[in-house]
Amino acid sequence: MALTRRALGGLTIGGSAALTLAACGGNEDGGGGSGKKEIVWAISSSWASWNENTQAGNNSYGHQAMYPMAAGAGDFDPDANFMYDDAILASEPELVSEAPMQIKYVLNENAQWSDGAPVRLEDFIFQWYSMSGKPEHANQEKALPASIDWGSAVASIEQAEDGSILVTYIEGYSDPEWLFSSTIYLPSHVAEANGFADWATDPEVMGDAIQYFETTAPTADGAGIIGTGPYKVVDAKLGEYIVYELNENYQGSVKPTIEKLTLRVIEGSEAITTEMRQGTIDGAWPSEFSEEENAKIAENPDFLMETYAGAVWQHFDANCQNAFLSDVELRKAVFTAINVQDICDKNYPETGVEQKLSHFFLPDSEYWVDHIGPTGQGSGDIEAAKAILTAAGYGVGEVLTTPDGEEVKFNMRYADTNPVRKLAAELAQASLAEIGIALELVAIPDGELGNVLAQADFDLIIFGWIGSAAFTVQPSQYFRSDSGSNYGKYENPVADEAIDKVRSTFDLAEAAQFANEVDAIVAPDAYTLPLFDEPQVFYSNKAVLEGPTKNPASQAGPLWNFREWKIV
Repeated sequence: MALTRRALGGLTIGGSAALTLAACGGNEDGGGGSGKKEIVWAISSSWASWNENTQAGNNSYGHQAMYPMAAGAGDFDPDANFMYDDAILASEPELVSEAPMQIKYVLNENAQWSDGAPVRLEDFIFQWYSMSGKPEHANQEKALPASIDWGSAVASIEQAEDGSILVTYIEGYSDPEWLFSSTIYLPSHVAEANGFADWATDPEVMGDAIQYFETTAPTADGAGIIGTGPYKVVDAKLGEYIVYELNENYQGSVKPTIEKLTLRVIEGSEAITTEMRQGTIDGAWPSEFSEEENAKIAENPDFLMETYAGAVWQHFDANCQNAFLSDVELRKAVFTAINVQDICDKNYPETGVEQKLSHFFLPDSEYWVDHIGPTGQGSGDIEAAKAILTAAGYGVGEVLTTPDGEEVKFNMRYADTNPVRKLAAELAQASLAEIGIALELVAIPDGELGNVLAQADFDLIIFGWIGSAAFTVQPSQYFRSDSGSNYGKYENPVADEAIDKVRSTFDLAEAAQFANEVDAIVAPDAYTLPLFDEPQVFYSNKAVLEGPTKNPASQAGPLWNFREWKIV
């Protein structure tokens, strides 16, 4: 997509909405003095689904890998200005009514999928049915949407005589971040061509179509997911690599000219550094910030390394259906015993990372409020943790026992190849030993994080969320009892009621106040313990590749402007 700039003053972070977007034109040619025709970019971990709409597909690494072909409304630039996709839309979305909320989308008259099929009304409806959570739209045991916050609020999607698309929402619904609401993602015509012609009228067929896109690898002949982006898939293997070539049917105004783009998985910063040095990859966005590996990259004058404060935050989550962790008092004690600042200091001895104290906002946000500090969670206060347990009737000693005399034991899951998460888990293990819990550490194999989360195959777990400039969907996605991304099955009716208020206004400041009210409710329940906003870094070989830039506002990270990259 070409990203057309739209400044959102209320959402701009770290810069002025008046700044212009650099490098707004395409490249003049695909080759350079290096003689290369292909760029290889590393994705730092695997993914387990081809469908980002699902619980298993709601994965940062899959999002990065499929970004060059993806269809969508747009993305954020580094200053958090929303940029609509002019390969699909002829103009920015328009709010035509507040009650009921209605959004109008004017399509690019040539908007089309990579196989040449036109973007149509049915593509918008297919996305709605995928994400509504309604059994009349799709068998929900097959659909398994990662979030239903948007889809459940849609009342109808229609096409006007002028060809524009009108999305009408249910009475009483509002969204201050309506400009970047969901539009299209999956190609309905591909579903129909592969045996799912009745998806719009048969929920079983729709569920099967969603599963088709989840499990079917995209191919050069158009099987599986295709997009409207500037690249099309010519070869792919789930969780390992995607090979792209230019999409001759791309309708965006910025045309990339790198003829071949390969995104492949390289697990771990050490392996990424090795591949960079060997020249087998041209760049990467490592999933962990390694001071040691950064120093190695900095030794090579041909390598560009940019560090920045990003929106990726690590956290411990509890499985609230676990026999032991279903008790909120035990969860409070566990989170109180863990020393989060120690985890920060030992992982980043030279960087100065601090404990994260808000679930939704960064410290430099005008909306930031410390909700974690007053709870004592993350303090590492062993005596306070023991006091919580004693008051709740637990037997506190060398071995912690329940009020019924049963030994308390459970596991912690962590990514096998992520040293930051591994060390955090090990430090948590040491802390919990001081209150009598022998925490079992169980590694998550490469590529299995999505499945482990979707199946709730954990007692405690450490993983990361990637935030964005849009915050109003986060309370629902993380904490609402019916959210597909509420992997630990946290339930609190009071929180649900508060969550529903977040998007009940068109005023961002009021929405932020409601989000903070949610945080004030969920933080004491000790379901999610924020650890830190992870410092970010990306590497690129500037001797062969020009264009990658840091972008803390986009979930695609430095891939956000790949259309503008060029071979040196």
